[in-house]
Amino acid sequence: FTSLDTFDYVYAILHSPSYRQKYNEFLKIDFPRVPFPKNQETFFKLVNLGSELRKVQLMESPKVEEYITSYPKQGSNLVTTKLSKENWEIVDSEKELGRIWINEEQYFNNIPLSSWDLFIGGYKPAQKWLKDRKDQVLEFDDILHYQKIIVVLAETNRITEEINKIEIE
Repeated sequence: FTSLDTFDYVYAILHSPSYRQKYNEFLKIDFPRVPFPKNQETFFKLVNLGSELRKVQLMESPKVEEYITSYPKQGSNLVTTKLSKENWEIVDSEKELGRIWINEEQYFNNIPLSSWDLFIGGYKPAQKWLKDRKDQVLEFDDILHYQKIIVVLAETNRITEEINKIEIE
């Protein structure tokens, strides 16, 4: 194995919800404790998931081009709406998909609630990105970038759920 495998293993460990819950207090005050893998199979499962997660979060994975949202209405593309949980409108309650309005006419559609509410680094990226662009016009590349962010967040949820299924210690 390589040093990148070690990095991806640690990346997977640090993104494990069960690990983060177990060591929550310890992570606030000290460096993380990284457990040795139980065996080679566990190590390489976590390496593969860590690698996949790293590539998705760096937007190096081809998956980020597989948009799961849409931006169906033409208009000014001006972000005028105050963005919050209240502006997330459910369109499919069974799949927990919704839309977020950026102004009175335009919205991003089919945003998973899990992506909209995902915390990373103390904030919710799906919400913060739009809030940071209030009173700005979204260009075509901005619209595509936001759709990629939603894919990244959805994939982060999916991969961390897979990581959580692996017994780390």
